[in-house]
Amino acid sequence: MPLANQGPRPNRRKGMRKKSNLWLRGLILAGFLSGTCALAAAEGSQGSQSSQGSQSQPPAQSTDKSKTPDVTPLSLDNTPAPVNAEEDAAFKAFQAVPMSDAKQKIQSGEAFLQKYPESRYRTGVYAPLVFACLQDGQVQKMEEYGEKEIALAPNDVSTLAIMAQTLPRSIHSSTPPAEATQLLEKAEKYSKQAIEIASTLPKPANMTDEAFAAAKNQDLAMAHSGLGLVYIRRGKNAEAITELSEAVKVDPNPDPVNYYLLGMASKSTSHFDDAITAFNKCAAVPGAMQAVCKAQADDAKKKSTTELSAPK
Repeated sequence: MPLANQGPRPNRRKGMRKKSNLWLRGLILAGFLSGTCALAAAEGSQGSQSSQGSQSQPPAQSTDKSKTPDVTPLSLDNTPAPVNAEEDAAFKAFQAVPMSDAKQKIQSGEAFLQKYPESRYRTGVYAPLVFACLQDGQVQKMEEYGEKEIALAPNDVSTLAIMAQTLPRSIHSSTPPAEATQLLEKAEKYSKQAIEIASTLPKPANMTDEAFAAAKNQDLAMAHSGLGLVYIRRGKNAEAITELSEAVKVDPNPDPVNYYLLGMASKSTSHFDDAITAFNKCAAVPGAMQAVCKAQADDAKKKSTTELSAPK
């Protein structure tokens, strides 16, 4: 089946959506709104290295929604058959731990892997651990389990997309340059893989067209978002605009972070009207990004009156 049985079920994800999103947006606020962040440095002109002044971080609000998928992840890979009764029971016990309890999910999954290090259920454990570690803010562990999952199930689009979006967002001012370069290379690879594979996924027989489209679009939104941020980090803002525009286009409930990034890329290339539109859409979403995006919209308006706008 093209569904990755190892991923969190839709009815188990609601508890993790808010918490993981607050953490992801915290990365953006901490990493991109500081005076040393690469994104702010790109504001003056495409590829420039000048630094933007630091901005205060507004408190996260409980109304934030997560941009980790709230639908069953998609994959071309199959979940293996049970090996023995004891291992099967242990795996079912792991599955029974709700995704809303990230710490317990991680503890249960790691205990299973320690007891059954060569289990054929490993891919059924790695993928949920990617979600749980993301929810718990453990990026290094998320990356570790994500790489193991991708090695065993290279067509797991959801894991590829989560890795693609999260890795470039985890880079901050104190990240060593060599490590940042490596993270961007991985994110670019995973983004492009997810985008390519998503177009070939067959719809499962037991899944409605609407649910399948929602699952695929959510993964595509994360993949395009990750690739867009990779381009921003590299000073390729024109390319970033293309990817981030696609991210907000395919997502029925776009992540305000993507509108913020789209606004920054547009402003850095002197597309001020587009920047204002993106920042206003970001500011319309209640949450931690609201005040920041409103301030950026005001700044883009000022620049549009004093600087020459780029042609459409």
